[in-house]
Amino acid sequence: MSGHSHWATIKRKKSAGDAKRGQLFTKLAREIAMAAREGGGDMDTNFRLRIAVEKARSNNMPKDSIERAIKRGTGESKDGFVFEQVIYEGYAPKGVALMIDCVTENRNRTVAEIRHILTRSGGSMGEAGSVGWQFTRKAYFSIPSKGNDFDKIFELAVEAGADDVNQDQDTIEITAPVESFKVILDALRQAKIEPEEAELRMIANQDMELDVNDTLQVMKTIESLEELDDVQSVYSNLRITEEAMAALES
Repeated sequence: MSGHSHWATIKRKKSAGDAKRGQLFTKLAREIAMAAREGGGDMDTNFRLRIAVEKARSNNMPKDSIERAIKRGTGESKDGFVFEQVIYEGYAPKGVALMIDCVTENRNRTVAEIRHILTRSGGSMGEAGSVGWQFTRKAYFSIPSKGNDFDKIFELAVEAGADDVNQDQDTIEITAPVESFKVILDALRQAKIEPEEAELRMIANQDMELDVNDTLQVMKTIESLEELDDVQSVYSNLRITEEAMAALES
C-alpha cells in the first residue's frame, strides 16, 4: 500500500495551486452533498457524511464551504442540480483493473469522458462486475511516521479492529473493515494522533506489478481520469514500486 500513499502525497503537492485547490474543493463538496442527501446532515448519525467532512477538513476546506455542501445535500439550499453517485469499471493500459468512483449530474457526459481517456490510452471500459470482484472496500488511514510511535499506533489500531498496520520510512498505514472506521478514528483522535488520510477506499485483493515505463503510462491515465470534475477517486490494482515512485517524483 505504501506506493499508493506516496502517490497521494505527490498529488497533494500538485494540488497546491489555486486552480487545483478549487477543483479539489468542488469534488469534496459533491462528496459531502451526496452523503448528506442519502443520510441527512447530522454527522453523529450519518457515518458517510462524517467521513466526507473529515476528508474535507484534512484538505483544509473552509468551514462555510463544508456547511453549504451539507445544506445542498439536505435540500436546504437548492441550485437546480441533482447529483448521483456511480462507479464505473474498466481497464488501464497493460490490463490494470480500475474502479472509477464518480459523482455527476450527467451520466452520459461522464461515461463519454471516461471512455475517451481510456480508449486514447489503450485501455477500455468494462461491464458492471467485470472488475469489482478484484477489490474490497476497506477503511484506510495514513499517518506520518515522523513524530509518531509505530508500536503505540499498532497496538491502538489492532485493539480497535484493524486488519493490518504497516510502516515505511514516511508513512504508517492502517487498513480495517469498514465498520471499524469510526472506532479507529476516535481512538487515534483520543491519543492525539491526526491521520493525513482517513477514508473508505477500494483496495485490490491482489496487486499487479509492471516495469517503470509501463507504470508511468498507467499512472498518466489514472491522473487524466482524476482530473475530470465528475471523478471523485480512481482505484487500481497497480503496485507502484520504489523505482516507479522515484520516476514519478522526478
